[in-house]
Amino acid sequence: MAKTSSVEKNNRRRKLVDQYAAKRKALKAIVMDQSKPMDERFRAQLKLSALPRNSAKTRIRNRCEITGRPRAYYRKLKMSRVALRELGNTGLVPGLVKSSW
Repeated sequence: MAKTSSVEKNNRRRKLVDQYAAKRKALKAIVMDQSKPMDERFRAQLKLSALPRNSAKTRIRNRCEITGRPRAYYRKLKMSRVALRELGNTGLVPGLVKSSW
């Protein structure tokens, strides 16, 4: 089980990303548009850098929904390999069969 503070920090980051997504997208469009004047693009870049760092999508860490483990994360299932194995062994994941040879 991961530290509760780490999981909560990640949840706060997710909220910030949702909150600033539209503003960030608009500013990035201005910055990347080569047809705009240089000073306008520079002002947009300054506004973008003034936004909170945690509002960037790359700051979010994929964590297991069950345990909060940050590594060995399956995106499709939103859980780690450890949690998947435990749920699979108890028969709670449909279609998952433990292999043996």
